[in-house]
Amino acid sequence: MDTAAPATPPAPAPVERAAAATSVRTATPAKGKPRSLSGLLPFLRPYLGRIALAGAFLVLAALMTLIFPVALRSLIDGGLSAADKGTQLLALRDHFLELFGVAVALGLFSAGRYYMVSWLGERVTADLRNAVYAHVLNQSPEFFETTQTGEVLSRLTTDTTLVQTVVGSSLSVGLRNVVMGIRAMAMLIWSNPYVMAQVL
Repeated sequence: MDTAAPATPPAPAPVERAAAATSVRTATPAKGKPRSLSGLLPFLRPYLGRIALAGAFLVLAALMTLIFPVALRSLIDGGLSAADKGTQLLALRDHFLELFGVAVALGLFSAGRYYMVSWLGERVTADLRNAVYAHVLNQSPEFFETTQTGEVLSRLTTDTTLVQTVVGSSLSVGLRNVVMGIRAMAMLIWSNPYVMAQVL
């Protein structure tokens, strides 16, 4: 006697996040295109505040990186230009404190950026794994008859690890390099426009 197939239970995860998880896992766009990461947007929206804070730390760290050589030049030029010995020592002390302050600020902002980006990578990866796991549990029995469980687990592990690498490291480094490049060009134009024009 024929028996009716069991009804598919409702999805335990939100539809948008489950669909996004499926698109991240199964979509095969060309490598290197930004649209290949569009499926991560639903997982990033809950952490917009953290993303903004990480971006602020990133910009400030890049700014301190560019200010550090200026502070070092000020230490050498301003600290050694005074003729009087006492004035020279005072100038060296002041410029050294400025350089030390820039170095401390650079360390703090870099640590804040690294912490926030690493935290975001871990949270997005955890949410993605939960969404994919919930979506797999929502599949019909025929899905598990035609798909090997080991393949599903392998894709779940490797894909989420790749997402964690992109969100927690590669994206941050790329944005930092872009910000530093733009600010370095601006500093070159500000310090010596003629030489910059010759280089370009």
